[in-house]
Amino acid sequence: MQAENPWWDGSGIRDDYAAMKRRAYFERFKTLVMQTDVRRAVVLMGPRRVGKTVMLHHVIGHLLDGRQFEPRDIGYVSLDQPIYTRLSIEQVAQELREASGGTEIPRMLFLDEIQYLADWERHLKAFVDAHPGVRCVASGSAAAALRLKSIESGAGRFTDFLLPPLTFHEYLDLREMGGLVRYASGMPIEIATNDIAELNSHFVDYVNFGGYPEAALSTTIQTDIGRYIGADIVDKVLLRDLPSLYGIQNVQELNALFMTLAYNTANEVSLEALSQGSGVSKPTLNRYLEYLEAAFLIKVVHRIDRNARRFQRATRFKVYVTTPALRCALFGPVTTKDDAMGALAETAVFAQWFHADVDLHYARWKTGGKDREVDIVNLGRRQQPDWCVDVKWSDRSVTRPGELKGLSEFSSHHPDSSVMVTTRTVERSVPDWPGSKTLNAVPTSLYCHAVGRFAIDNPSSQPFIEADD
Repeated sequence: MQAENPWWDGSGIRDDYAAMKRRAYFERFKTLVMQTDVRRAVVLMGPRRVGKTVMLHHVIGHLLDGRQFEPRDIGYVSLDQPIYTRLSIEQVAQELREASGGTEIPRMLFLDEIQYLADWERHLKAFVDAHPGVRCVASGSAAAALRLKSIESGAGRFTDFLLPPLTFHEYLDLREMGGLVRYASGMPIEIATNDIAELNSHFVDYVNFGGYPEAALSTTIQTDIGRYIGADIVDKVLLRDLPSLYGIQNVQELNALFMTLAYNTANEVSLEALSQGSGVSKPTLNRYLEYLEAAFLIKVVHRIDRNARRFQRATRFKVYVTTPALRCALFGPVTTKDDAMGALAETAVFAQWFHADVDLHYARWKTGGKDREVDIVNLGRRQQPDWCVDVKWSDRSVTRPGELKGLSEFSSHHPDSSVMVTTRTVERSVPDWPGSKTLNAVPTSLYCHAVGRFAIDNPSSQPFIEADD
């Protein structure tokens, strides 16, 4: 414990943590942690390898710099160490007090990888009730346990905070490439670039390995991302975390399902086809999908029809991996010309939105026996479309906007919704499409940057979606 808390002797946080750049989510998370008048534990959730432990140490560094707390008032423990397995949170806190030489347990208690404590949610709730003067901040990578158990047992005592994989905005910032994007008022998304070719080159790199800070900054990991990221995710989440937490017996079955979904990210799937192809029953498939989504490995997006109505029986849906880098870690990197790039560009767009306060669907229906589709539809408070976007990795839609039949037909049924199509390189407004509506065309890379930036600043804000009048 003394080794994990070097600030007790005046050393501050570890140099390697201090040298790392703060994620853009730091300010929001720090503000939440600093609300010490609220008697709730903060639970930092997210996938593996996205920087949760680093963020905890950055908050500790901020607390030390602010001198609002004495160093011995701040206690950190990583609970994945086997020696803590049988301890309660109360016992951990008392051990921290003894190790620090203090007379009271730490006023700021950081519990990393909390899911390794048995019945952690019950113990954390009891600890919060028993120690109103102690601020508890917990984190964990086995997000399935964190999310489900915090909902079941922590009502009124836990506040969840999601740290997603890197957004494209954060990726460029980490690599000090933010100068590629500039503000440009009056543009469809209020930002622009002077070098779309270079921006797209970085965007393809982001698609391949940009979801994870470690991979984004290390050329060694980038050359073997399957070993450093893919194998780690599979081994620790699919083969260890989920089976141990939920008693899953057939690990190979779960692994095969995830590999199928990851390879086909951004595609529509059906329970019937998955069941027939795998031989797994539909109820079991539903449970597997819930586990994979709760662990932040996939995101299930539900379908609506042309009239923006949900289906009573959701037998068909789209599945996305939560960062395109995960798919590339499992099946290899892609280039800008690969067939998979279209689906991965769409996955990247959804990845920017996963943590924002929006209600995203996709629309699919038949007209004249032919399928029509709109990739992203945001339903507003009245459950009517506010805006819709088709994601393309080509410029063809600008020169031939009439080919966007799904988007055109859907927007005709919802004249109050804004419409946008992403491209590879072109940013342009197409007036009178259809009728008096304006179609905004924006490069996919710029759109991802804008979504990531605004989702961090204001999760419910979409100022770059408004169509020109």
